[in-house]
Amino acid sequence: MNVFNLSTSFTPIVLATTMLLGGCAIGPDYNEPQTAMADVYLNAVDHDTEISMTQTPYWWLQLNDETLNQLVHDAQKQNIPLKLASERIKMAQSYQDMVESFKVPTVNLGAGYFNYQISQNDPLLGTAVSPIGVPVGAQPMLGQSVTIADKQQSGGFLGATIAWEVDLFGRIDKQTNAAQIRKTQAEIYQSGLNTLITADVIHNYLQYRGAQERTQLALDNIADQRETLNLVEKMVSSGYGSELDLAQAEAMLAATESVIPQLDIAKQVHKHRLAILLGEPLTKVDIRLSGEGGLPKVEGIIPIGLPSDLLTRRPDIRIAEREMAAINQELGVSIANRYPKFFLTGSPGLVAGDFSDLFSSDSFSWVGSAGISWNVFDGGRGEAMVDINESRFKSAALRYQHTVDGAFAEVDSMLFTYGRSQENQRRIDEANRSTDNAVMKAKSLYRAGLINHLAVLDAQRQQKLMQDRQIAAKLQTAQVTVGLYKALGGDWDLTSRSGSGSGEASQ
Repeated sequence: MNVFNLSTSFTPIVLATTMLLGGCAIGPDYNEPQTAMADVYLNAVDHDTEISMTQTPYWWLQLNDETLNQLVHDAQKQNIPLKLASERIKMAQSYQDMVESFKVPTVNLGAGYFNYQISQNDPLLGTAVSPIGVPVGAQPMLGQSVTIADKQQSGGFLGATIAWEVDLFGRIDKQTNAAQIRKTQAEIYQSGLNTLITADVIHNYLQYRGAQERTQLALDNIADQRETLNLVEKMVSSGYGSELDLAQAEAMLAATESVIPQLDIAKQVHKHRLAILLGEPLTKVDIRLSGEGGLPKVEGIIPIGLPSDLLTRRPDIRIAEREMAAINQELGVSIANRYPKFFLTGSPGLVAGDFSDLFSSDSFSWVGSAGISWNVFDGGRGEAMVDINESRFKSAALRYQHTVDGAFAEVDSMLFTYGRSQENQRRIDEANRSTDNAVMKAKSLYRAGLINHLAVLDAQRQQKLMQDRQIAAKLQTAQVTVGLYKALGGDWDLTSRSGSGSGEASQ
């Protein structure tokens, strides 16, 4: 009878197949998506923007506000969501390492001692350990009985089990590539989150300083209006004023005083937000923001770059593109799963009944095998998985295009808003200069005796109101500037700079 020895006859077949099909990866190739776009942004023409290929790194340093620079630096180190994103990268790296481990053989070492007793009633080995009578003609053991094997068996073993899947169709390679892309996505996500956190810190700081400056201006205006009210009361009591003038002065003072609580609420809200972003108690943020500090002036040319630059600068676009790449690899895995899997296993070891004989050459033993696993029928499950991943890839491509369209629209919208806010700022600056001139003329006329002091105070009140609008316009410009830089994307991570510290961040 011929016996087929799998461990010796099938191994050459597997090795030959490996050489013939090596590198025969299954699955569609991936090409980065091509997007049609304009040469420049629709609203790119503005005297405070330029089409530059060089993006301004850490643009907020141009504000020359050391408190803001320190807040940004500390937030990027202390923010809890950013720390969670770092852990997410570590998990993605560990998952990639785990998947890559399937490329190499798995080696399992084992050692131990065994002791067992064979039952005399065992249907296979019971006869060997049961006494057998010696025939009468056998001399000199006439009338005795013997056993073929000992009932008690003991010994020791030391060995290894080695298993390896031969990745002929690239299934493991594609799983590894997908895991590596997922890790890249986690890194891009952290970079994008860092941009959002930094923009939020800058926004809340500027809003706090603006509310602080508006509060001081409102207090100055209240002092002037109280002086006006006292003057009107004296004029009414002396018969030179009207009750209408008195009521208007009182109403104006009450309206101005009502602004103070609103500004206090705004300051508290922005301080609380900064505390959350920094991961610090509110008392520490109060210390950071203590002392005088005006609203930093946002100025300078914004390099907006070309629309094509947005594809590599926006984190959401990069994540969407990497999602397509990852799903493409997972599609390849689902296709490769429908092909045979080849396995090589081996178990070399040492086995002996006595420990002193364990390391002798006669104690060596081994078992080797090669196998194939092919799911030839699964009721359409494998084909369905391929169809699912194909639909996932098409969906990811649509999401990518939608993300790109949304990003371009956001930048164009922010460019338009930025231009209009600049125009608004210029108009209010002109109006503010006009009110300054009005106050100067009112004082001159008062000194000449042509108008009363009430007219001077009214001109000063108008000046304070216009100054408040000027601060509001500066805040709007600052907010739009932050939004425009955020829409343009880029790397805002201070910790990526070698040796970056608080001193460097505040330069």
